Amino acid sequence: MGFFLLNLSLTDLGSICTTVPKAMHNSLWDTTTISYMGCAAQLFFFYFFMSAEYFLLTIMCYDRYVAICKPLHYGTLLGSRACAHMAAAAWATGFLYSLLHTASTFSLPLCQGNALGQFFCEIPHILKLSCSHSGYLREIGLIVVSCCLGFGCFVFIVFSYVQIFRAVLRIPSQQGWHKAFSTCLPHLGVVSLFLSSVLFSYLKPPSISSPCLDLALSVLYSVISPPAF
Repeated sequence: MGFFLLNLSLTDLGSICTTVPKAMHNSLWDTTTISYMGCAAQLFFFYFFMSAEYFLLTIMCYDRYVAICKPLHYGTLLGSRACAHMAAAAWATGFLYSLLHTASTFSLPLCQGNALGQFFCEIPHILKLSCSHSGYLREIGLIVVSCCLGFGCFVFIVFSYVQIFRAVLRIPSQQGWHKAFSTCLPHLGVVSLFLSSVLFSYLKPPSISSPCLDLALSVLYSVISPPAF
């Protein structure tokens, strides 16, 4: 668990360092600019760390499932080598995910100006500046694939927690209940906050969209969503 918490902390530190320093620099120096390459790098690293964090949260759910539902097999299923392989897979998948989105987004021609309605470079706001219909559909297709992948992880998390809660309810002592819930509920809270803020930010209807709401949601999932363990 300590190994996964270390990786999760690195993803949070990375995502914060990707967006906050530039925003603070612009605020202190009263500027609102970022270079084209700087924007591409910011988008790549932000989505890299955020996607890796989501995959790590999914892996940590599996860790809790094995620890509570199959404690006698924990050392076999989650040995040091298995943990290292799963963490490496999370980082590698996040890297590939971010690389595909960055390459697709910045291959689009921009013809609607260069002003982003956000304090950092984010895909939906860049797509609003595009005038390429085919490129826009390609990026939307990538987003749909990403949503399917994210939904698969979400189903896995829900299924794991159903099994966990069923196992916990069979524990006879209240002390066992408290120990199990104190281990699972913080993780479940972080997952819920992370997913709800991201999904609402990306899937909310245009009728309730506003610059202030977009800013608040972006701050929520990019800055104020550390692992509350």
